[in-house]
Amino acid sequence: MSEKVFNRIILKVSGDILKGSREGGIDFDVVRNIAEEIAAVHATGVEIGMVIGGGNLFRGTEATKAGVDRIIADNMGMLSTVINAISFQNALEKLDVQTRVMSAIAIHELVEPFIRRRAIRHLEKGRVVIFAAGTGNPLFTTDTAAALRGSQMGAEIILKGTKVDGIYDCDPEINDDAVKYHDISFMDVIEQRLRVMDLTAVTFCRDNNIPIRVFDILKTGNFTNIVKGKDIGTYVSEV
Repeated sequence: MSEKVFNRIILKVSGDILKGSREGGIDFDVVRNIAEEIAAVHATGVEIGMVIGGGNLFRGTEATKAGVDRIIADNMGMLSTVINAISFQNALEKLDVQTRVMSAIAIHELVEPFIRRRAIRHLEKGRVVIFAAGTGNPLFTTDTAAALRGSQMGAEIILKGTKVDGIYDCDPEINDDAVKYHDISFMDVIEQRLRVMDLTAVTFCRDNNIPIRVFDILKTGNFTNIVKGKDIGTYVSEV
């Protein structure tokens, strides 16, 4: 029997890390490396749903500063997540992992529409399900989409893969004195406005009792070890 402590999870991957060392776009070596980690976890029997950001291709906040209407900018951002989702589907299927992309906005020629019961059935059949286009609504982030899909799928935890090894009291990339939290409560994250997920997502997870673990997904083995119960990154929960 494969070693695991979760049956069903949501993996949230920040779009920004997919560009690798580039200014933007998709570094397919990064996608492949993460896909290999996902395949290893999938082999343990864990049911995996994914939500991927789109910041490597398009950032709505930057577009609005340039004068693009906020709603239009968010719609463009949702489309960028579909591109990232398809790139992961390709990488996973090359590793013989059956994968379905389900979009919150209709793009029937490319991906399936999101239907909750169908998504659950895909997971039960052992397919990785990548949830694209956020919630399908502007003004909501992919963090909130991850929280929403986590609740809809009955996931036991949301694992947020970033390029940082956890949550700090300030930005560790610009402050050498930043202190890392081993674990922290939802309320402390909200009150201190820590950059874990946006506040809507954190509040949603708190209200629906879905814990979050933030970790460095670029470090080989982290994702697999977390699913085996290793204490990696920062754990966010009610306590």
